[in-house]
Amino acid sequence: MTISNRIAVGTLAVFLSSGAALAQGNLDKLSSFQTTGVTEFTFVEQGGSKADAIRKTLAGIKLPDGFSIDLYAIVPDARHMAVGPQGIVTFVGTRKTEVWSVTDRDKDRIADEVKNFAPSLAKAIPNGPCFSKDGFLYIAEQNRVLVFPAAEFFYESPDVAAFNVIPQGQLVPPEEESYNHTARVCKLGPDGKLYISLGQPFNVAPPEKLEKYNEVGIGGIIRVNTDGTGREVYTYGVRNSVGHDFHPETGELWFTDNQVDGMGDDIPPGELNRQTAAGQNFGHPWYGGGSVRTNEYSGQEVPVDVVMPAVETVAHAADLGMHFYTGKMFPAKYKNAIFSAQHGSWNRTEPVGARVMVTYVDAEGNATMEPFAEGWIDENGEYLGRPVDVAQLRDGSILVSDDLAGAIYRISYSAQ
Repeated sequence: MTISNRIAVGTLAVFLSSGAALAQGNLDKLSSFQTTGVTEFTFVEQGGSKADAIRKTLAGIKLPDGFSIDLYAIVPDARHMAVGPQGIVTFVGTRKTEVWSVTDRDKDRIADEVKNFAPSLAKAIPNGPCFSKDGFLYIAEQNRVLVFPAAEFFYESPDVAAFNVIPQGQLVPPEEESYNHTARVCKLGPDGKLYISLGQPFNVAPPEKLEKYNEVGIGGIIRVNTDGTGREVYTYGVRNSVGHDFHPETGELWFTDNQVDGMGDDIPPGELNRQTAAGQNFGHPWYGGGSVRTNEYSGQEVPVDVVMPAVETVAHAADLGMHFYTGKMFPAKYKNAIFSAQHGSWNRTEPVGARVMVTYVDAEGNATMEPFAEGWIDENGEYLGRPVDVAQLRDGSILVSDDLAGAIYRISYSAQ
């Protein structure tokens, strides 16, 4: 390395270190209800040519009879969503550095304002926001979980009370931080605990990593008390889950899982999984998806009892966020059905996915999945959008986020 390169690297290290120190200092201030001096928000324009182009795409989306889809908000890099219990604001995570607050003040079901949330706090891949029933907002980042006890009421200020649930560097061991599979999601379970997915960073986890990963929950889903104590691994054998929710009646955990690449266009399948007890194993790395064995572990005896998927989905469609429908707007057959987003394949010869799916679950837990909203891949195989997550508004309509278009859509139903 040349002297100039060493200087550049050293300067960068000093910059990052000072930035981290400043971010921690601001978190300490917010945890003590002190101001940080930050006053500026970033606002996102909601009209213009971008909105027109998105609406043109939405005109081509196919839905069941009676349903319509409209632009709800322009939200850059929109990923997972958390709708506030009071219905005042929706928080939207990204795989970058922002969390966005989306407000529809006049309740015309089109956002009036989109701005960044808690701009005084530096964030690293704050993909996963989720709410408790009593209005506490949790945000799962790459290697930290924060809680904002009154976010829905104080988001108008750049300074919002914030506290560590899992401090920086303790969600996963720092040496296991990766640029791959770091989009965490969280959800409050019926037991009041916080469930957080931890995607493992490899295409197929290597043998020398398995013991450590099982200990900390990488390649699984962990649960903790809402103050961060009582950490335990709830789910094992997961490659990269970026969506989970609890059945409204049984309380069972259901989750999507993205499966192994490099085995061809048509295998292995993606997964929608049903978990009925703590500690169950869903097969990775011995299985690449469904019952398809990975090349790396083929021929080896599987040392664990494996729960096979409730639904095998189209290979490489990238099933991400999901939500059990509990609203009253949609027809009765959608009660307790799962709406889920397929982000779309990134390396398949012919692209697939880029749609919203619906899964019907019967009383025995058997599941049947079918397309619900599609049309974000055009006749040339080009993506016009890539759905990420599904959330539900208080009126019973659903929101769908799209990180390619940088938008949130609203799907509603009218029998007329």
